[in-house]
Amino acid sequence: MDIGPPPVAADAVLGIARSVTGRRWVRRDGDARLGLAIAQRADLPELVGRLLAARGIGLEAVQDFLEPTLRALLPDPSVLRDMDAAASRLASAVREGETVAVFGDYDVDGACASALMVRVLRQLGCDVSHYVPHRLTEGYGPNAPAMRELCARGATLIVCVDCGIAAHDALEAARGQADIIVLDHHKAEGPVPRVAAAVNPNRLDCESGLRQLCAGAVTFMAAVALHRVLRREGFFQRRPEPPLMDLLDLVALATVCDVMPLTGVNRALVAQGLKVMAKRQHAGVAALLEVGLVRDLPSAHSLGFVLGPRINAGGRIDEPDLGLRLLLCDDPVEARAMAERLDAVNRRRQEVEAEVLGAAFAQAEAQHAAGHAVLLVSGDGWHPGVVGIVAGRVKEKFNRPACVAGVADGLAKGSGRSVPGIDLGGAVIAARQSGLLETGGGHAMAAGFSLRVERLTELHAFLDDRLAPAGGLPGAADLVVDGTVLVPAATAALAQQVERLSPFGAGNEEPVFAIPRARVVRADRVGKEGNTIRAFLEGEGGGRLKSICFRAKDGPLAEALLARTGAPMHLCGQLRAERWNDEVSACLHVVDAAPVPPGT
Repeated sequence: MDIGPPPVAADAVLGIARSVTGRRWVRRDGDARLGLAIAQRADLPELVGRLLAARGIGLEAVQDFLEPTLRALLPDPSVLRDMDAAASRLASAVREGETVAVFGDYDVDGACASALMVRVLRQLGCDVSHYVPHRLTEGYGPNAPAMRELCARGATLIVCVDCGIAAHDALEAARGQADIIVLDHHKAEGPVPRVAAAVNPNRLDCESGLRQLCAGAVTFMAAVALHRVLRREGFFQRRPEPPLMDLLDLVALATVCDVMPLTGVNRALVAQGLKVMAKRQHAGVAALLEVGLVRDLPSAHSLGFVLGPRINAGGRIDEPDLGLRLLLCDDPVEARAMAERLDAVNRRRQEVEAEVLGAAFAQAEAQHAAGHAVLLVSGDGWHPGVVGIVAGRVKEKFNRPACVAGVADGLAKGSGRSVPGIDLGGAVIAARQSGLLETGGGHAMAAGFSLRVERLTELHAFLDDRLAPAGGLPGAADLVVDGTVLVPAATAALAQQVERLSPFGAGNEEPVFAIPRARVVRADRVGKEGNTIRAFLEGEGGGRLKSICFRAKDGPLAEALLARTGAPMHLCGQLRAERWNDEVSACLHVVDAAPVPPGT
């Protein structure tokens, strides 16, 4: 492919209006004077001050951002509606030694929230069982047969985590046999179920301002509230109080994998949770780190791209509770065996995903060309366990909200993923309320749904109309660039300065730097599949810089890096510090490239 000279835009970084991946490079907005003031007052390098200012961090918030602590940022759990009622009912179960069942979702957030609640209650002396529904045979959330089964097992209290806020009918099946507590974060419509307590920051009547918490974080706050009640009652005068901080690795994993913004209390939960995870004191988490070849200190990237996909794989195409059982496992040998099994399941999931992806891209390409605001693709026999992942890939490729559905027995079951600023969950809920869907719900960035296959076209038109502003989005999302760095200045010291802003993720994106006029002096494919490109760069003013590009395959980035023309090109990527044998070096993780425009 001849990538040729790109069009030049005066307002774009380095003039790049269309890179090899079709993106425009735009500079992140920020107040330069505020950045300088932050650097001076906090005794920070000016670059760090500018990065903080560009992320909306004010002078007074710098310390809490760079060193986030729960002491400073964790709110009183009682600000969440129904939290006091939930803590009181949980405390009663602990005092009376009741049999408790924890019902959780099959994704990472659900597994982590379930593991946290099970561990907390077992540490306090309760007999606790757990239940995760099967994605294909039971679907998402509580169902009446499962509720009746848990009651038959002797549960007098059922705690639903990461689900339940909309399961009015299913939860009624337990009435008169067991009390119900719901710890959820999904969008709630109208009245909540008639239960002992329904804690959800997204309840319409919850004024906590904590709408960005995942279920794992809500569950942790419930544990804090429970311990507070028991402490006030003198419960811990007779026995030691278990340390809740030891469970923060589960909260961090849930928060990152559910793509919650890493700001405020979430930032503190993840930062402190990563410190706990580094100790590898939970056998299941330690085994996942080993199987995923995470040898350095775990990072948000490790959680989102190494641990999370493996836990999710069980719920997608294998045993739905395998990830939860691993997180509850305390035997290193058993944990290693389960982690290896999840690793194998994840590889199988990748194969199933690949089978669907090509056909989904082809349909999406035609719909994008036709001007649809929302891309809705479907196929016979597409595995329901991978449609959410494929929807994410379609969304990334076309910069549009994307819904992907598998069809079987006349019913289409699917998942959707959205782009910032477009509320897909609200649109899916509206479609269900209008009678288009059999089931449907979610939040702004993700949703799930099912409907009769003959109504797919009608649903597509509904979503197009409801989310019409998405039709005005460019075909590829702009690449936001934080600054320009010459090759000689891209040092390990600079990478370590940037590292101070971690953990990175939603709401605190890792800084992206443009490296102008770099020449590739050597490049080759590495890794088992050869989909990773390793290249060594040389700047026009001297200096050398190692770079790496993941998931390159045979795409335009791979072609640009492997071209070996000797011509300079502009590169964009994250500058990271790599550690080996007590030595630190810099490495550019390439995310985009562009030929140098003529005359620049």
